[in-house]
Amino acid sequence: MSDPRVIAPNLKRRLSGVTATIARLVPLQVQWIDIAATGPGLPADIPHIALGRLPFLPRKTARVWHARRNTEMLLGLILRNIFRLRLKLLFTSASQRAHTGYTKWLIEKMDAVVATSRKTAGYMERDAQVVMHGINLQDFVPPQDKTSVRTQLGLPEGLLLGCYGRIRHQKGTDAFVDAMIDLCGRFDDVHGIVMGRATEKHTTFLAGLKDKVTKAGLSDRILFMPEVTVDRIAEWYQVLDLFIAPQRWEGFGLTPLEAMACGVPVVATDVGAFSEIVTDPSLGHVVEPGDIPALADAAADMLSDPDSLARSGNAVRAHVEQNFDINREAKTLVALYERLLSGT
Repeated sequence: MSDPRVIAPNLKRRLSGVTATIARLVPLQVQWIDIAATGPGLPADIPHIALGRLPFLPRKTARVWHARRNTEMLLGLILRNIFRLRLKLLFTSASQRAHTGYTKWLIEKMDAVVATSRKTAGYMERDAQVVMHGINLQDFVPPQDKTSVRTQLGLPEGLLLGCYGRIRHQKGTDAFVDAMIDLCGRFDDVHGIVMGRATEKHTTFLAGLKDKVTKAGLSDRILFMPEVTVDRIAEWYQVLDLFIAPQRWEGFGLTPLEAMACGVPVVATDVGAFSEIVTDPSLGHVVEPGDIPALADAAADMLSDPDSLARSGNAVRAHVEQNFDINREAKTLVALYERLLSGT
């Protein structure tokens, strides 16, 4: 795109939550406004403008610069104050911790601020519009035949729990394994799946988890699966009876939404936006991070009542349809862009 009205920068080459957010939103938003992403590490099929072209854009055109990191806020200020582009600066924060003085200074320079949850907004020292993330409800759907999908993937019968995402202490993968060891002692037909990627510095952590499962004699019941591509992840949610999100820290956290959209209730820790996603006992339970007995007890409570678990599966899909459609997120942000461009 040669001259977009909205620019979404991604100044980090490595895949991250910000990268994924831009890749999900921009292809939708371009239906309603001229928007382009800029920076490395983005899919080739989304609207894009080269970083090197930014200083040479026409100076009379008003634009929105939608930053999601400190570096991107700083670049927006440089483009506006040094290169004299007519930019309205917007920042989205998912952080749930006190900001440094430098970050506070950058945020104060923004024309508007978005928080991805009410909890995140509580850490902002200025007004922020809460716009929660959504997901694509066409990609994540309940299965027509769960048994058939399990058979195709070579998975066991019985109750199946999953924990997906990066494998590391922060993500609570060890808490899931410990809770599963407990649950395997309570239920004869319970199995668990750990799926995700352990980067090089977390390979020892993963090896320790596998060793713990082996020593517990549960290698056939707690399964470690390799990470799958984005186009295949939905079927791995579809096979589950319950999803566990055991994180110790999270910015927002999309995995519970992805599971719920596939008709799978959730037990999650009270981090990120999880308590604003799992808002009723009919949808699942929220426990304190790091409380492994509470995690296991909450899961056991749901697994012990199959009829209630089935009703929860229907309730979670309806909840996501009503509140977390990605089109809603995209349109809300476009409306904010238009307000900034119009000066209202």
